[in-house]
Amino acid sequence: GTPQKYDPTFKGPIYDRGCTDIICCVLLVVAIVGYVVVGVVAWTHGDPRKVIHPTDSRGQFCGQQGTPNDRSPCPPPVQICVSKCPDRYMTYLTAYGNPAALEYYQNFCTSEFKSSQKAPLEVLRDKECPAMLIPSTPLARRCFPAIQAKKGVIMVGNETTYDDGRGRRRNVTELLEGAKKANVVLETRQLAMKIFEDYTVSWYWIIIGLVIAMVASLIFIVLLRFLAGIMVWVMIVMVILVLGYGIFHCYMEYAKLKGEAGSDVSLTDLGFQTDLRVYLHLRQTWLAFLIILCVLELVIVLLLIFLRKRILIAIALIKEASRAVGHVMSSLLFPLCTFFLLCLCIAYWASTAVFLSTSNEAVYKVFNESACPFSGQTCKPETFNTSNVTKLCPDAQCLFAFYGGETAYHKYLIVLQFFNVFMFFWLANFVIALGQVTLAGAFASYYWAFKKPDDMPAFPLFSAFGRALRYHTGSLAFGSLVLAVVQVIRVILEYLDHRLKAAENKFAKFLLSCLKCCFWCLEKFIKFLNRNAYIMIAIYGTNFCTSARNAFFLLMRNIIRVAVLDKVTDFLFFLGKLLIVGSVGILAFFFFTHRIKLVQDTAPPLNYYWVPILTVIVGSYLIAHGFFSVYGMCVDTLFLCFLEDLERNDGSAEKPYFMSQDLRKLLKKTNKGQPDA
Repeated sequence: GTPQKYDPTFKGPIYDRGCTDIICCVLLVVAIVGYVVVGVVAWTHGDPRKVIHPTDSRGQFCGQQGTPNDRSPCPPPVQICVSKCPDRYMTYLTAYGNPAALEYYQNFCTSEFKSSQKAPLEVLRDKECPAMLIPSTPLARRCFPAIQAKKGVIMVGNETTYDDGRGRRRNVTELLEGAKKANVVLETRQLAMKIFEDYTVSWYWIIIGLVIAMVASLIFIVLLRFLAGIMVWVMIVMVILVLGYGIFHCYMEYAKLKGEAGSDVSLTDLGFQTDLRVYLHLRQTWLAFLIILCVLELVIVLLLIFLRKRILIAIALIKEASRAVGHVMSSLLFPLCTFFLLCLCIAYWASTAVFLSTSNEAVYKVFNESACPFSGQTCKPETFNTSNVTKLCPDAQCLFAFYGGETAYHKYLIVLQFFNVFMFFWLANFVIALGQVTLAGAFASYYWAFKKPDDMPAFPLFSAFGRALRYHTGSLAFGSLVLAVVQVIRVILEYLDHRLKAAENKFAKFLLSCLKCCFWCLEKFIKFLNRNAYIMIAIYGTNFCTSARNAFFLLMRNIIRVAVLDKVTDFLFFLGKLLIVGSVGILAFFFFTHRIKLVQDTAPPLNYYWVPILTVIVGSYLIAHGFFSVYGMCVDTLFLCFLEDLERNDGSAEKPYFMSQDLRKLLKKTNKGQPDA
């Protein structure tokens, strides 16, 4: 690309601009309207109770007030809604001759059961009552065998065997396999209750920990203005010292093995060994390590010699970014707006997905024990008893089978779910893009102010936000659409990879792995390109493609500076996050484990002390990431502005540099008529 030429009218972010990528803006509005329609349709047809509440064998919900089945758990073999789980062993054959027992047994029979009208075998044949009752406990609105272990013996209701209702005694261990998952759910529920208790007694201390993390993040960003240079050079020296120690250690190991039996065997003669420790007893291994580390040390030293000026420029830009953030302090709170909008996107996507997945209708099918031509066919419970099926197959029943549907809506549910996922990615990327272009516009206003901060607009952040929404919604929609397409393709590839795990086709697995790797790289590149394109949009008001092209060529013309700045800032952000999260995490650990004597009595008693500690650590990371994302956007914006400044201006009275005095000193450039003290 050709370098930017001097433009006497350019004084920073252009205010007189027009709308860009209008077609994409219209496309986004249409897609959002369609997304709302999908949500309304899903909420009309869907019923989340299908996920929460169990059903009986007829597909009717249990535990719902005002319905025919306002009772809750459902015991097998026929799913029946009951008011409470059985608490004793009993069979229908033994209860039949005992009025008191039969009255209790009726609680676990269907509403059609009439004890005086049918013989016991007919009742069991028609599945109006279960053949047996087992002591059970309610779990997630369902009845599960009350399995317990006493002195290593598995028991149910203090018994090791039970009558299966057909005159046979069975061991309760046969019930164990079916109840294993239920016990896991029960233990998980108890764990969740204890975790909830811990949150109720420690929530205010967690908030205090997060406030400390917020203050520490702010202090770190302020200190970067003064300590960025020291921190970078300390990091470089530490890397050189670590590599130097590695070289010394490899040489000592190489010298120590001299003369030892078997140490002079070559790697080619030894071949491949599964026990990697064998290689550590060879001199050739340590010689290879020594050579590799020496080459790395030499490369780093040479890079430092030839790139020292660019490292100094990166440090100066980082310091300048701290000043910019200091002049636009509202930018530190702006991620809260982005976070809130992202939460709305996630909530709408999740609720729509749940309603779509529960919008199937109850499907009933014919079940029978003897041969029947209608077996497995769909049926309607309301008209089943008057149909020909009951005449030809007297033992047939119309029972609930599953949730499904055969209408056009039900056939295209998978398409609607796919559209839901796609729109989530598109809107989430749009929200992130809006945040990036807003911050870029605010920080560009700082850089291109000749007299900082006097020439800055009164509210740079709000001005940039207004310009982004008014003029560049289409460009943001374009960039986020491209990224969303790639992300959806990655989701599809992950789904295919999951489905092919059990397959034996190695070529297909290899091809899929290559595609996943390629699209991962493509997503990273598009994110990088979009980020810089949004900066150019914020400054010049050009459309997405023009901005992306100009940003890409500008960066390619300064590729070494880009690489150095990227690695230096990555290190500083990593160091800052590690320092903040580690410090707050250690403080939380000592506090919640009662190891700080001054506040031993203040710390709350907990079931699991790791619950608030992990919450504080994760929350601290998110807070630090929010602060440093602002800082990172500031550095990237100032860097692009700096490169533009070098190409546009030459320091003359007509074309003065807008960069700070520190940067001009580093580059040995001056503005004529302005002394550089």
